[in-house]
Amino acid sequence: MTVEEFHVVVEKIRPFTNYIYLHVLGEPLLHPQLDEILTIAERSGLNINITTNGSLLERKKNILLNHSIRQINISLHDAEENISKDSWNDYIQTCLNFATLLAPKTYICLRLWNITNEKSTEFNGLCLDKIASSFNLSVELLNKETKGNGLKLADHIFLQRSPRFEWPDETNLDKQTQKNCYALRDHIAILADGQVVPCCLDADANMKLGNIYTENLQDILETQKARDIKKGFEQRKIVEPICATCGFSILL
Repeated sequence: MTVEEFHVVVEKIRPFTNYIYLHVLGEPLLHPQLDEILTIAERSGLNINITTNGSLLERKKNILLNHSIRQINISLHDAEENISKDSWNDYIQTCLNFATLLAPKTYICLRLWNITNEKSTEFNGLCLDKIASSFNLSVELLNKETKGNGLKLADHIFLQRSPRFEWPDETNLDKQTQKNCYALRDHIAILADGQVVPCCLDADANMKLGNIYTENLQDILETQKARDIKKGFEQRKIVEPICATCGFSILL
């Protein structure tokens, strides 16, 4: 998404929301014009939230420090599969150092979304050991079940542990028949090409509702397809087949 396109998006969503989340199955810190993107969102008065795998935190630290960012979610679990084992220690420490640095002005959520994956035991153990050491907490406390924002480690810093969930995939044979979801109730997602989709897990635009570059958001949200999906979730019904293969669900 170009800076000009992002500006269009911000102008069109501003009447509907005070929040913007920079993610959708991509690494936002990779954007070559991240500084300009953050400036546009900031000047529009939006509360900025970022979800990152943490690999570029050190490189982009100064840019992030120079902007008002409400929350940064760091997906620690991503490192287990995407960096070498001998780099785990340095990666985790970099994330913890960054969290401490930005915490005075930004909420930091450290995510371990893999606690049901037996193969993650070693990686999770290393994460919890280093977190416990950094914040003078016990590993036993970190292993306690929590809900919502997770366990508070320090002012503005939280640990969120959750089971691993399946991304939507029509080839997935394990299909749900009932579901509650935030889609179109609390959020939508806008992809780089302008496609508006019901949720942040629909990165492939399986449920495209319209294009924000060429249409008004109000018109998109009032399409029959959008209204059917939203009403379906209100009644715990799955309208779109792809939703039946998604492992994410909420309790209402």
